[in-house]
Amino acid sequence: MSPPTDSEPDGNAAYGHKPFKRSRSHFADRITADGRDGWPVEAGRYRLVVSRACPWASRSLVSRRLLGLEDALSLAVADPIQDDRSWRFTLDEGGRDPVLGIAYLSEAYEAREPGYLGGVSVPAIVDVPSGKLVTNDFQQITLDFATEWTALHRPGAPDLYPERLRDEIDEVMDGIYRDVNNGVYRAGFASGQEEYEAAYHDVFRRLDLVSERLKDQRYLVGDTLTEADIRLFTTLVRFDAVYHGHFKCNRSKLTEIPVLWAYARDLFQTPGFGDTVDFDHIKQHYYRVHTGINPTGIVPLGPDLSGWRTPHHREQRGGRPFGDGSPPE
Repeated sequence: MSPPTDSEPDGNAAYGHKPFKRSRSHFADRITADGRDGWPVEAGRYRLVVSRACPWASRSLVSRRLLGLEDALSLAVADPIQDDRSWRFTLDEGGRDPVLGIAYLSEAYEAREPGYLGGVSVPAIVDVPSGKLVTNDFQQITLDFATEWTALHRPGAPDLYPERLRDEIDEVMDGIYRDVNNGVYRAGFASGQEEYEAAYHDVFRRLDLVSERLKDQRYLVGDTLTEADIRLFTTLVRFDAVYHGHFKCNRSKLTEIPVLWAYARDLFQTPGFGDTVDFDHIKQHYYRVHTGINPTGIVPLGPDLSGWRTPHHREQRGGRPFGDGSPPE
């Protein structure tokens, strides 16, 4: 998951016992078409490391699939259960990533900056030839996928960050990030009642505003899918499974907010969204890793997931999911 530092000593047990603050990404190099940071876009050179549990990493999974970057950018999936060294590759044979040859993502951080003692977060992009971390800038990675990796996009890939709409997309995403994406964490990891209540109110105030925005339009900005929809989706899809109970964001479930529940189902059923979601990884991580707020480590059996495939009728609001393009295969 993105900062704060999941690899701090006793970091998991400390959640809920210290003020929550999300740190900035320490490694913010960019992979660009012109290679101005020393990392040019190149098919097969880089490996994207994610956890399917992490909403910040899930953005990159959705974007990678929608844009058809699977063949150009290989994928490593970390175990949703961390130990003291953070993200590990225990899902792979021999407990090592088969491409990078490492057991822990922290090894790529160490290769980039020897002696590095900060947090180890996903998403992360690693340079395969050198084994060095390139970036863990979760805010910028997907924007660069949309704008810098265009030469490697699949035919029919959507424009997820159209230039004419960027100011509006940025404004919408800023409020969603502050109050929803990060707001649920501020509530869940709050160490005091006032801190929790402020975050709780921010979450639902913003969800109400977003719900009103989506009442008469299918997508957040314009009539096609954009980066803004990806960023909201990755929080909404986790809402009832973890944020409602585990993070105490319990004014209402997503399934009790009609517009947002229909919108979330619409996205879930769109190729590139629901097919990147793993609810088991999500629940295993939050309930078993955050021992500071769930010391028993018990993972709930619910919620019932069958509703995600029910009709949503959002197509009645118009919109063209992929614009002039087409869905991924």
